Amino acid sequence: MPSLRDTIADDLRTQITAGHLQAGARLPSEPRLAAQYKVSTPTLRNALALLQAEGLIDKIHGKGNCVRHPLLRLTYAVSHLTPNADLHATIRTTNLRARGDLIPLLKVPSRTPLTEFLCVTHQGERPHSLARIYVPRDLVPAELPWPRPGRAETREVVTARLPTPEEASTLRLSTTLAVLAITRVSADITGRVVEAACLTLPGERAEALFTTHHKIEERTTEG
Repeated sequence: MPSLRDTIADDLRTQITAGHLQAGARLPSEPRLAAQYKVSTPTLRNALALLQAEGLIDKIHGKGNCVRHPLLRLTYAVSHLTPNADLHATIRTTNLRARGDLIPLLKVPSRTPLTEFLCVTHQGERPHSLARIYVPRDLVPAELPWPRPGRAETREVVTARLPTPEEASTLRLSTTLAVLAITRVSADITGRVVEAACLTLPGERAEALFTTHHKIEERTTEG
């Protein structure tokens, strides 16, 4: 038998998918919804949390719960995000010194001068992805964007995890919604790390694409 939480979520989900609750529409207040469904406020919030995790609604500070506008699905492939239509980025630059996890990530001594590029992509007003890019300060490019030339090797590690509070706030995500975390490290021909990037993509609208090229050797048979 479905729980009260699931029954409420099913009803609201049906209203959204059927178009009775349109994108951008504000849901009634939580006390009003709780009274409508004759449940406690915590039960109602658990139902709303399910819809937030599915990407159907957003809880916006000062506005309440709203039906989310459809968003582009991101595909991460060969160090790039696609599609890039309708997306724009804001970039903030900060000078800092290597510490903590940045030391082994960039293979540099402690307090090595670095530049951090904080990039947030948006679709309209909605945050879509987050990237922190670290470059040794003596290698900072004169112009954007990336990637810079001179890379001999790029290694990427993909992890699914829950967002940090900062990531959830920046991307306006529920803290219960998984994100795709990609750590990308690029080195030059000498093995020096020229750039390290930490990307965070919302799990409900992101996928990673991997393509493997196989070399097929032809064998000839002597008569």
